Amino acid sequence: MSRALLVIDVQQEYFSGALPVTYPVGHLDQILRVMDEAKQAGVPTAVIRHHQADPESPIFRLNSEAWQLHPEVEKRHRDVLIDKQLPGSFTNTNLAEWLKKVDADTVAIAGYMTQMCCDTTARQAFHRGYKVEFLRDATGTLDVANEAGSVTAQQLQDSILVSQQMFISEVIATDAWLERLR
Repeated sequence: MSRALLVIDVQQEYFSGALPVTYPVGHLDQILRVMDEAKQAGVPTAVIRHHQADPESPIFRLNSEAWQLHPEVEKRHRDVLIDKQLPGSFTNTNLAEWLKKVDADTVAIAGYMTQMCCDTTARQAFHRGYKVEFLRDATGTLDVANEAGSVTAQQLQDSILVSQQMFISEVIATDAWLERLR
């Protein structure tokens, strides 16, 4: 098995911007642990960063403070930085080519938001024939309310993890994933 780590959208928007991630507790610490251990184990790591196509967008506006990577992610090792404009990290990016270059057959998903970019990327990877490891405590989300209804961050996280485990991904805790690297 040759795996790659995908660290998705760990940007300031989720800390000091409009979309503060609240669940699970310790999500950023787990992402940083995963990045550190992946480097030590020689696991290729892609950091993925989102921006909106609309230059006037109130969220993820290119080159804004909220668009910047979290400083702790910025200073850690990465093999490639991939910019995207849609929830799926494969869409209109060079992620597929990079995964072929590093000869990965398995991708581990960490980052934000569980129900949007992490979920979409995991589905895209599965559709392309990759084994997917979805890191349950190194992904995160927030409470959501809109015209369709409202859910707590925990309800949203749990429902996506259950859906992922049904067929698409192996949902795994960070500690168990790190054990695989050893």
